[in-house]
Amino acid sequence: MNTPYIAHRRSLSRRKFLKGASVALSLPLLDAMSPAFASSIGNAKATFDGKPRRVLAICNNLGLLPDEFFPKDTGSGFTLSPYLELIQNHRNNFTVFSGVSHPDVDGGHPADNCFLTAAPHPGSGGFKNTISLDQHIAEQIGHHTRFPSLTLGVNVAQGVRSLSWTASGVMIPCEEKASDVFRSMFIQGTAEEAEVQIKKLELGQSILDTVSDQANSLKKELGTNDRARLDQYFTSVRDLEKRMAASKEWERKPKPSVSASVPLDPEDPKEYMDKTQLMYEISRLAFQTDSTRVISLMLDSVSSPAINIEGEPVSDGYHNLSHHGKSEDKLEQLRKIDSWHMNLLSELFDGLQETQEDGDTLLDRTMILYGSNLGNAHAHTTTNLPILFAGGGFKHGHHLAFDTERNSPLPNLFVSMLQRLGIESDKFASSTGTMRGLELA
Repeated sequence: MNTPYIAHRRSLSRRKFLKGASVALSLPLLDAMSPAFASSIGNAKATFDGKPRRVLAICNNLGLLPDEFFPKDTGSGFTLSPYLELIQNHRNNFTVFSGVSHPDVDGGHPADNCFLTAAPHPGSGGFKNTISLDQHIAEQIGHHTRFPSLTLGVNVAQGVRSLSWTASGVMIPCEEKASDVFRSMFIQGTAEEAEVQIKKLELGQSILDTVSDQANSLKKELGTNDRARLDQYFTSVRDLEKRMAASKEWERKPKPSVSASVPLDPEDPKEYMDKTQLMYEISRLAFQTDSTRVISLMLDSVSSPAINIEGEPVSDGYHNLSHHGKSEDKLEQLRKIDSWHMNLLSELFDGLQETQEDGDTLLDRTMILYGSNLGNAHAHTTTNLPILFAGGGFKHGHHLAFDTERNSPLPNLFVSMLQRLGIESDKFASSTGTMRGLELA
């Protein structure tokens, strides 16, 4: 007679550690700790074809005025909107999307933390974020470069906002000083400094070797599902150790040299546009020297004051302007701000297109995602997001319009991006497939 399995032994403590040689390795949540727990862990495989491809993901968390951004018609012959006219020289290098959003990502401003994660209900109590697109990419191909990823920001409220999140839902703080990023990428330290860094990396390696006996003993006490989960967990730790070993090797390699000098960081938050321009230039240099292949950039407009445009401040704070109440004066100032964003984006495209890499332009090799977590900042809506996607070797020059009421998942674009990078993936967050209508060149 078949009977349900009944556990007579005590469950393992959630605080169970493997310990040895002065290290302690915490365990993942197992069935033996929580019998009702079940999960599936995907592990996309990176396939590197020798042709570097890159991603720059940019979020302006106050978005753009929808009527000025979205085209009125669709397809390849669409009429450029007022904002898109400012980047018309790159018409065939970008695609504009309407009717896309993150399913169940609501809550207004907190949704900016989910721009690259698509984790639902960020404003709810007990919310925990998931891994961001850039960090998923870094896990797969980050070992090819000195820096697996860069997390950048402009006027970011530290500890509150970031586009980058780890697999365990931990926020990665934004680096706001372009000079510090520049020094990390291009200024060579002394041999002594390199050895100190190598020693630090070595201390973190071979943790599993010190606890291997305990790990093997523990596995004998576990069920089949727990053993498989533990094997996956240890594999991820081993992968981390390999990345640490790669980092150690990078410490011994000379950094690339560039003709640019260390940038001067604008100190005043009012110099928002100058900071943005500088981060775009740092991103271009990072890609040009293959220092990294994935960058996230948070433009924290919510935390920005009355910013300067062409040397003159607008009359009100950026956030307050976004709640314009259809005031023509506020709308005109927002148009001025938004237009400057598009001008800077055009300059970024110019710089990437003018840079050659093995017969391709850097723009051909770089996917640029520009958008916002808010479709309409005035109303705090998180649907019908303004999304611009450029470069990367796709067929561009289209307005891909989806249902503005029943939106298509933006993570479908993320899956298309992952596949373009050579990362085997058919799912990311709330995706339902790849982005329909987006084709390779």
